Amino acid sequence: MKTKALAIVVAVLFAGVAVCLAADGNMGTWKLNEAKSKIPAGAAKNHTVTYAAAGDSIKVIVDGTGADGKPTHNEWTGKFDGKDYPVTGDPTSDSRSYKKVDASTTQIAVKKAGKVTATGKIVLAADGKSRTVTVEGVDAGGKKIISKAVYDKQ
Repeated sequence: MKTKALAIVVAVLFAGVAVCLAADGNMGTWKLNEAKSKIPAGAAKNHTVTYAAAGDSIKVIVDGTGADGKPTHNEWTGKFDGKDYPVTGDPTSDSRSYKKVDASTTQIAVKKAGKVTATGKIVLAADGKSRTVTVEGVDAGGKKIISKAVYDKQ
């Protein structure tokens, strides 16, 4: 009897997590709208960003072009709880943290060797069809950059 009750509780909790993740407007695939974006010349561009459920976490997959013009691919899996989670495939960072501010705004911090190298915010449009990612950081030469990327939901 206790095993059956435990199985029901686990199933309900898992379903609750799935519903919460599905309700997050960031979930899905986003494509860069270069015409609406303001990305400094020579800066890296994230062309496609995908958010998908990964158990009770979220997996973010990013494909783009580096400052050198070569293709890039990196992945992050974690929670939007403000804690650092590792990044794979990005030579400019080794961890990121995401934190929900409200239903449409998420803060992000990018770190390399424990030092914050960029911060930003992701704002989901009211209609859920686009989002704007504004990031402040420094380039490889130490110059401050501000990038505003607009993405359309696919």
